[in-house]
Amino acid sequence: MTALPPRARNKQLKERRILASALKVFADQGYSGTSMDAIAALAGVSKPTLYQYFGSKEQLFSAIMVEQRDTMLGAFEEPDGLGLVPELWAFSWHYADTVLRPDFLSLARLTIGEAQRFPEIGRAYQSAGPERVLRGMMAYLSAKRAEGRLAFDDAELAAEDLWGLILSAPRNRALHDAANLPGRADLHRFITNGLRVFLKAYSTDPGQDLAQLQALAAEGPTPRGHHD
Repeated sequence: MTALPPRARNKQLKERRILASALKVFADQGYSGTSMDAIAALAGVSKPTLYQYFGSKEQLFSAIMVEQRDTMLGAFEEPDGLGLVPELWAFSWHYADTVLRPDFLSLARLTIGEAQRFPEIGRAYQSAGPERVLRGMMAYLSAKRAEGRLAFDDAELAAEDLWGLILSAPRNRALHDAANLPGRADLHRFITNGLRVFLKAYSTDPGQDLAQLQALAAEGPTPRGHHD
């Protein structure tokens, strides 16, 4: 891989700093309460510089969601041809480690709380984050169906099943109780069971796939940030 020139690397690092700062401000102050001035101050850049990178608060909010979506869906890019079960396993842990981060949970809570007064915020959150992840999941599952690895009639329903099975219960609890974050052992239990149910329902070779899942699960909970 070719190293980035110093100027391009500096630009990339500054963009990441801006995104990290924006996520913190959004999570702390909510969408409507966040100002570009506050984001610029936390990121250590001038307001004109901030606008050079992101032309509006809406664009910045969308960029945060897209960055996390790309992190989660990176497990579906099959760089090593690992196959269906390891890819689903990696995605599940990427997903858990993203949506259960305290800052992302705070952002979700505040967005839900403001959605009635400011419906455009709820739409922006949904379209930039969850809907894009769902479309990526649908594309991946459809490709596996084309390969003969999965069988289903409706890609959206299959993706929603996968999403709900692996993490809906612990995430819902954490959304309503900030102190109720699941530990790695609990996540391992939910992810393993969710993938087991999903493979039983949709795999064209459930025996082989369930055995592979059992082998992955036997290694224990995946450390945070390690999914390969």
